[in-house]
Amino acid sequence: MFSYVIKRAVATLPVMAMVAVVVFAMLRLTPGDPAAILAGDDASGAQLEAIRRSMGLDQPIMVQLYVWMKQLAQGDLGVSLLSGTPVLEMIGGRIGPTLSLAVLTILLTIVVAIPMGVVAARNPGGLLDRTVMTFSVLGFSIPTFVIGYLLIYLMALKLGWFPVQGYSSVDKGLWPFFQRLVLPTLALSGIYIALVARMTRSSVIDVMGEDFIRTARAKGAKETSVLLRHALRNAAVPIVTVIGIGVASLITGVVVTESVFNLPGLGRLVVEAVLARDYPVIQGLILLFSFTYVLINLVVDILYTVFDPRIRY
Repeated sequence: MFSYVIKRAVATLPVMAMVAVVVFAMLRLTPGDPAAILAGDDASGAQLEAIRRSMGLDQPIMVQLYVWMKQLAQGDLGVSLLSGTPVLEMIGGRIGPTLSLAVLTILLTIVVAIPMGVVAARNPGGLLDRTVMTFSVLGFSIPTFVIGYLLIYLMALKLGWFPVQGYSSVDKGLWPFFQRLVLPTLALSGIYIALVARMTRSSVIDVMGEDFIRTARAKGAKETSVLLRHALRNAAVPIVTVIGIGVASLITGVVVTESVFNLPGLGRLVVEAVLARDYPVIQGLILLFSFTYVLINLVVDILYTVFDPRIRY
């Protein structure tokens, strides 16, 4: 297993290098000029040229790419074209809300979705099963931002249970921290709960028809034990796969959710950098998200061996 992890880590390097080149090229080919945004509408041509020169944008594209790749090799993501702040420092200052929202969303998804799927699989076609399937369809159909605005209207404006927007760090108290993340977590977790619950139901129903399930029942095992000890464990591989995909796709959901609830996380930073054409910030964030995606795939592969001893690398 250790050698497999090392091989996957080494194989990540050319993948990340290719991502860096593609992202760099795409940003340079898209319309927009960060110098014009920084200078304003009344800037003269000479002022624009001076700003481009100070940013290094007057250099040929290949020279800019070489300079950036050299910085990456040294662990430097560059500095923001607009604020002059190092990109790593900007990411470090914004990663807290995003990590908090992502972790709470994953935990809520696992705690709610897996029991829902198991309960639905216990009696396929029954009332609980139809209820779970209806919720899954609604979860897939309603966009995250719609759920977010509905939660704000009902629970914040009408009932006054939670703040409308904003973020409070843990060092300011656990209750303010959780109070400001309840609505974003509920809004973001809806689609993932629907996805994991549906997959859990399907996987457990497939396993329930296997011979070892009939053997466990013939030995007098209780239905709860059959579901949890035998069926759910053997159905875990596709469930873990879907959870991994959901965690990776949180990147998109975080951008929308943080914009709706005004959370100062990486999602908001992406939007701000794109609107300002801040190339180093966009490049650094996409590299971070790409590395996160690769890391999640590696963790999922390792979890396969935990739930299914037959899998070896």
